[in-house]
Amino acid sequence: MGPEAKIEAEITVRRALELPALRRGLPEVLAGGDRLDRTVRWVHAGEVPHIASLLKGGELLLTTGLGLGTRPSEQRAFIRKLADREIAALVVELGSRFESLPSALVEAARDCGLPLIQLHREVPYVTVTEAIHTEIINSHYALLRRADEILRRCTDVLLRGGGAPEVLRLLAVFTGNPLCLEAPDGSPLYAAGPESDDDGGPADADPLLAWESLRDTGVRIDVPGGGHGPDAVRARLVLLPVNSPVAPVHRIAAERAADLLAVVMLQSRQEEVLAARGRGDFLADLAEGRISAAEAPAQARLLGFRPGAEPVLPVVMRLPAGLPTPGSWALLAQALREELAAPGVPVLLGVRPVEGRVPLLVALRAGQDRAALADRIAEALRAGVVRAGLDRPTAHRPVVVVGAPGDWAAAGPGLRHAAEAAAAAQGLPEQPWYDARRLDIELLLWRMREHGEQEVLTDFVERAIGPLLAHDRGARQPLLPTLEAYLASAGRKAETARDLNVNRQTLYDRLARIAQLLGTDLDDPQTVLGLRLALRARRHTDKP
Repeated sequence: MGPEAKIEAEITVRRALELPALRRGLPEVLAGGDRLDRTVRWVHAGEVPHIASLLKGGELLLTTGLGLGTRPSEQRAFIRKLADREIAALVVELGSRFESLPSALVEAARDCGLPLIQLHREVPYVTVTEAIHTEIINSHYALLRRADEILRRCTDVLLRGGGAPEVLRLLAVFTGNPLCLEAPDGSPLYAAGPESDDDGGPADADPLLAWESLRDTGVRIDVPGGGHGPDAVRARLVLLPVNSPVAPVHRIAAERAADLLAVVMLQSRQEEVLAARGRGDFLADLAEGRISAAEAPAQARLLGFRPGAEPVLPVVMRLPAGLPTPGSWALLAQALREELAAPGVPVLLGVRPVEGRVPLLVALRAGQDRAALADRIAEALRAGVVRAGLDRPTAHRPVVVVGAPGDWAAAGPGLRHAAEAAAAAQGLPEQPWYDARRLDIELLLWRMREHGEQEVLTDFVERAIGPLLAHDRGARQPLLPTLEAYLASAGRKAETARDLNVNRQTLYDRLARIAQLLGTDLDDPQTVLGLRLALRARRHTDKP
């Protein structure tokens, strides 16, 4: 729970007794000592027997006891009526009527759970009233100030390019509880929870499962839609009391943030991208092990993915750097969802704008060919990119990587492997899709670069093919394409000559020149392996 959630939002009976105005009366708690954390809504002073009928609940009642009655039955009835009105506490000043409070009064208060306090010294009621009312007003001012602060932080996030998910995560941290944004039909659009503990541990409760369990008891706040009738509500923000009750300041902050969310969601198809980002967060949490294999099926069902007992196929599409623009993610999410409906298999698709990738899980039906399904999924993904207007001629095509099918225990590692393989495959010769299992060398080299071993890769490339690269920088006829074609054809010279559209003698001359520059034998298997690795490693270095 965030530190804001621990701050008391209102004045309690305990706090009122600590104020100098009441402390001077030497207060003594006779009953209800375990209920002093009740909120004091207002202060009322009175001496009439029927005073309970004048109260609304939450008051701290000050009296000298003149209206309490003289008989025990009257005193017990007086206490019961106050308890029924749910007042915060009864404070009786000794001296004018009682030297000590009657046992019937004390016992009735204990039975009803009503805090009963006697004052041993006289205090001016007007001073007590002013002091407590000042505390109440200051408390409400503090609530509004804290709500304004979280609204300012939400606005700053939006001005820096964030969206509704970032606003919702800020609110979750502020309240110390999970929350969920629902569509008008009650389906989840986006669930957010408090941040992880300082030691990197998981949050206390998964927000999606918390929403399923507590949505009927959560605090609901409408996000206005700007219309009438069915269009009056665009979405609903549900605050879930998991770690602590929903405090007044949390409700105030959420109500103000709801107006901000309404403005954000006026943009076209924001519900679509919100839902897609929510699914993307689930898939990312699954990939990183923050969601266990035992929890995953239930959460996936809430998101509309029900593969049954069939294995799931992890797939990741990575978009080129700079694509798409922030406003294009909604178009892309909708286009991908519509295109993926064509294959007719259960699909769970999410978007991860920060990483520029689209993770998904696909159900692989019994007897269905993995390669054929991968072809259809990759085709649908690329069609969605085209429909969203993101297939730019000057940019590389998106990279689609397909992992190995498996159960839920394998789904998370499979998604993580596919995501890393998609990053490693950037710049490879274009294919409709890449098999994650055949990218292990690329992935190894990519991980070396990501973990600060780029200098090692650069040195390896320089040792293996440095002289050839140096030659090509000043040559009219570069030799590196010849070496690449030769290795790609597994050393078959006729095929290499045909691919390069040169005669065999020209090829033999070029290969001899390459062998001379590198000081090596191109027919040696170990040399060929080293050259293959060097060409792949070159993609992961900064040197051209």
